[in-house]
Amino acid sequence: MAKKNDNSKKHSGSGDKNRGKRNYSGKPRPFERKSKAPIPKTDTDLIRLNRYLANAGICSRRDADDLIKAGLVEVNGKIVNEMGFKVKPDDKVKYAGETINPEKKVYVLLNKPKDFITTKSDPQNRRTVMHLMKGIGKERVYPVGRLDRMTTGLLLFTNDGQLAKKLTHPRHAVKKLYHVHLDKAVNGDHLKEISEGVKLEDGVMKADEISFVGNDNKQVGIEIHSGKNRIVRRLFESFGYKVLKLDRVIFAGLTKKDLPRGKWRFLTEQEVSMLKMLK
Repeated sequence: MAKKNDNSKKHSGSGDKNRGKRNYSGKPRPFERKSKAPIPKTDTDLIRLNRYLANAGICSRRDADDLIKAGLVEVNGKIVNEMGFKVKPDDKVKYAGETINPEKKVYVLLNKPKDFITTKSDPQNRRTVMHLMKGIGKERVYPVGRLDRMTTGLLLFTNDGQLAKKLTHPRHAVKKLYHVHLDKAVNGDHLKEISEGVKLEDGVMKADEISFVGNDNKQVGIEIHSGKNRIVRRLFESFGYKVLKLDRVIFAGLTKKDLPRGKWRFLTEQEVSMLKMLK
């Protein structure tokens, strides 16, 4: 009788003996890191200073190099004018004496409904414009200027402090166009006076442009650049008119086109560039 071939058993036994051992060569196993201590930061955590400035919305990288050469940039309290200098995410960087926020810059346009307050929070728990800003991301944005509770229309939000300061500064206040609904027909002479200047309690105010909307003498379009509180309402109230509706339809060249009431959208790159070029 033929002898059974039991090579399969030998192979099977050999496999069982070496099971779980991968590529065994007799050498010690590689070192396995068991410590939970944080791994030291490497160069990958660093960022060039000119890029840091550009990411913060200060200027382009090329212009940032000029700022660095001019000694206008500080890192942790020391002026840095070295090209190619790198900073860590937690370094304190200043330009022209002001601390820079390195987070991504966000620009959002809201078509504000009435009965919302332009503030981050309200002690009386009334609805604020921030209730309408859900879904924009982790960046914290702030309204640029104000619209009173019953005024509707365009409101800009951003975390770009320099741009916000520029758009609200009295010397560089941007133009805004309002659609005004009044309680009675407006005297044409009053429109002329508003265009020439009206003395109010905080100074003389005037419109850049003002005219009737269509053939309705109860509706007026008024363009101003002043950022003073309730300025449009106060101008008409000084002549005995009551403002029934007030809607901001243009702000710094931005319009409400394709933006329904209560909705927001991010600005395009072209729109952001336009705002930064305003004088």
